[in-house]
Parts: sequence; C-alpha cells; structure tokens
Amino acid sequence: MRTILIIGAGRSASSLIRYLLLKSESENLHIVVADLSLALAEKKINKQPNATPITLNIFDVEERKAAIEKASIVISMLPAYLHIEIAKDCLQFKKHLVTASYISDAMMELDEEARKNNLIFMNEIGLDPGIDHMSAMKVIDEIRSRGGKMLLFESFCGGLVAPESDNNLWNYKFTWAPRNVVLAGQGGAAKFIQEGTYKYIPYGSLFRRTEFLEVEGYGKFEAYSNRDSLKYRSIYGLDDILTLYRGTIRRVGFSKAWNMFVQLGMTDDSYIMEDSENMSYRQFTNSFLPYHPTDSVEIKMRLILKIDQDDIMWDKLLELDLFNPNKKVNLPNATPAQILEKILTDSWTLEQDDKDMIVMYHKFGYELNGEKKQIDSKMVCIGDDQTYTAMAKTVGLPVAIATLLILNGKITTPGVQLPINKEVYLPILDELESYGVIFNEQNMPYFGYNPDLF
Repeated sequence: MRTILIIGAGRSASSLIRYLLLKSESENLHIVVADLSLALAEKKINKQPNATPITLNIFDVEERKAAIEKASIVISMLPAYLHIEIAKDCLQFKKHLVTASYISDAMMELDEEARKNNLIFMNEIGLDPGIDHMSAMKVIDEIRSRGGKMLLFESFCGGLVAPESDNNLWNYKFTWAPRNVVLAGQGGAAKFIQEGTYKYIPYGSLFRRTEFLEVEGYGKFEAYSNRDSLKYRSIYGLDDILTLYRGTIRRVGFSKAWNMFVQLGMTDDSYIMEDSENMSYRQFTNSFLPYHPTDSVEIKMRLILKIDQDDIMWDKLLELDLFNPNKKVNLPNATPAQILEKILTDSWTLEQDDKDMIVMYHKFGYELNGEKKQIDSKMVCIGDDQTYTAMAKTVGLPVAIATLLILNGKITTPGVQLPINKEVYLPILDELESYGVIFNEQNMPYFGYNPDLF
C-alpha cells in the first residue's frame, strides 16, 4: 500500500483525513496520522481501517526521519515555521511534500534541489492561500486565452460565523486562530495599487478604510486591506495591472468597532503588562484610559472613544464583559494582545451547535476588443459541524486532492511551488465543486476607478 504521512492532526486536518480515509481502499492508501497527542490522532481516524495513529515529536530528529522515510508522500499541517526541517528530510529521503502554508524564503531555497530530485513541494494549497490562487488563475487564464488584457484584480476572503449561528452584536466568532485575528494588519502599512497609483494604509487607519461587498442570499459585507497585495503581481503575471487589492472580509460594522481596540492600544503585542496574571478585565480596560478622580471606567471609555451610551459601539463593548471586576486575566507576563485574545475568546468561541462560513469574492476587470468588462466570482461555504467546519473543508480538501494527484502522477512539475498552473488548479477546482466549494461567476459592468479622483 502507498503510505501518506499526515503530520499534525489539528482542526484543519479533519476534512483532509476523512477524504483520504474514504479514498484509501480504492486508491490503495495507508494513512498515518502523526501528532504530539496520540489521543488526538486516534480521534481523527476513529478506528478506521487503512489508518494508523502515531505519536510524533517533530523535534525528535530520529523519530521524525523514521516516519518520513517510511512514507510515499508527506503532508505537513503544522504551523509554517515548522515545515522547513520536514522539507529537508523529504529531500533526503526523496519524498514529495504538501503544505497549506505560504512559501517561506527558507522553503524557496530548496527549490533547485527539489527540481534536481524531481520532487514536488506543493505549498499554499489550502484556502487563503490556496483556493484563492486557483480560482483567480482560472479566470485570469481564461481572459488571457480570449485575448483580454487585465486591468483590475481585487480578491477578498473571510472566515465568519454562518447566518444561523450569528447571534452577537459583532456578527463574528473565531473560526480560526484567534491570535491571528487580534494581530491582523500589524507589521507594516498595507500596500496596494489603484489606477496605477501606489496606496498605503498605516495600521492605525486600516480598519476605517473598508470596501463594501454584496453577496446574493447573504447580504452585505465589508473588507479591510491585507498587508501586502503587491507581491501577487508577479505571481499572477499581473505586473502591468492598474489595480490590485486583496482584503479580509467581515460583516459590516465589525471594522469600525475593532478600530476602538486599535486606537486604545489593546492589540499591541510588543510589551508585557505588569502583574497581568492578577489583573481583572476591568483593570485591563482601565489601563488604557486616563486617570480621573471621579469618572468611572465606563465614562472614561465613552469620552476617549467619543461614543454615547446609546451608540451600538457601546453595546458591543458591554457585550464583551470588558468592565467586569470579577473576571481575572490569569495570564502571567501577558501582552495587551494576549489579554484581549483571552477576553474575546470568552465571547467569540463557537458553541457546539454553531456553524462557520467562508466567503470568497474576486473582481476581474479587463479589456477585450477595445471594450472594458468585469467578472465577479463569489463562493460561500457553510460548515457541517464543529469537526467538519467550512474552514477545515476549504483548507484540508485542496491539500488532500493535491496529494492524491501528485501520488497518481497527475501533477508532475517538480520544485517548490504554489497552485497556479492548470495541471494543478483545474482538477482540484473541479473536484471541490462536488464538496460544495462552488464559484458563481457573473459578467458585470466594469467598475474601475476615476483616475482624476486619485
């Protein structure tokens, strides 16, 4: 049997493991699920035949190498910074590798050796990055094949709570790593290009510069800019494009409310707060407000944020229990961002019966035969439950499908790569449709921009 080694059995691996288990008999596969927690690995395979759970400490070099040497192909579902040693082992033992993570500089340095050994190191094959690349390149390549010239490309994606589970004032719950949500947009100005003009949004202004989107059947959304849209020009072959913008989707009103935390400094991850372990939620909130001999924390908060007590922004803050003097942070040596994450997790954790939702939206502006045109492509995916979430489905299924295509010799181009070639994206997008990951494309009037206003 052909052995697929999956390293990491976390939330995003659920749909990946189920897909490969269902294919195991017909495809002659043996699935090895490796995790630091044997109990978690056992839970994910659920005593299915053709599968083995194992304990794996990836920092134990001998243990890691032994597992990789036995595999036909390796999938790493670990955090991105942990992929590189696995990739080096894959080179040593001549094994293909699949990850859902962005290609790091260290990973890219292995490209030449991977090519020499005819090995495929497929990266960025999850949701975002992943499905975004594939669905975008499909339309861009189709436009080019008809002789069209790309003028505009905007791409948006967001992990949200499904409408039937949307029951808080923020219209949001954590469907992925909470820390990434709290730190979103930090590390430099967001940069993109509009009508040939470079644009920059500093972190302090990021959540007040949003674009609105409408998705039929699901209503109105907003999107704030991702940090660096420009790196995708060369990747997508769009070096001459006039407008290129990528953003993160939220429900309308989220960004304005989130901006309150940014302005207060609660999302800062650069310093540790003294005695954070014994701090109450109310004390944490008060830490960012000026001293006043008589005004309460609530009054000071409203004054500094310039909001009234009948403002929905105030109701959103109250909903998070920020002013509770009895709830303790219980985090030693914590940064403001870590404490805020803890507070938000109390309110934004998905309940047992909650479902999540993925929304992806692309805009393609192009010129064909002297006429400007536009295609809007939209995808909405709803999770099944708390195990097989929309996030697990859209991250894990592309990884699983790509792995099988590589194993079966359907993807053959060697090297460190992302899924922008037809041999990769066409079969994967086609199969994803059978799992409800469907893009609806509409021909639209060209939106464009008025360059005189820029």
